[in-house]
Amino acid sequence: MTEGSVLQISVSKGGVPKLPLAEALVTPLGIDGDLHRHPEIHGGLRKALLWITSEGIEELTAAGLPLYAGALGENLTTRGIDRRIWRAGQRWRIGETVIELTKMREPCSQIMIYGQNIGLAVYDQNVKAGDPASPRWGLSGFYAAVVQPGSIRVGDRVELLKQALDQAV
Repeated sequence: MTEGSVLQISVSKGGVPKLPLAEALVTPLGIDGDLHRHPEIHGGLRKALLWITSEGIEELTAAGLPLYAGALGENLTTRGIDRRIWRAGQRWRIGETVIELTKMREPCSQIMIYGQNIGLAVYDQNVKAGDPASPRWGLSGFYAAVVQPGSIRVGDRVELLKQALDQAV
């Protein structure tokens, strides 16, 4: 699935959870007003946004984790996109904004408030090795750089613009 929509846009003053906004301005450093408790780890030009799918959150809640949109610190929660097709180098249009996926997010200690085993639930050695066949692929979210800043709103269309050089859907 290469098209979907924005379910939630989320920001915080640092840490998790991030709280919802109806719309936001996306700059080269991410969503205007979003802060990071550990800027040496999160944020910056290559990790300006964190994207997670609502379907992935639903998988994790079905497994007993107390999650919801924004809980894992993501800026964008979408519906209708298959997280298993995500690859570094893909470009996606979200509203007026264009982003490029840069790297899978490695879970940090901040999300352990949702359970001691959450890191294992969203990330494994296969994900770390770059294997999209892992059932955990994309559950921890994917970081993105902002290629074209602009506004985004809840309900905006999300569409794949450019496939990664080494992969076709």
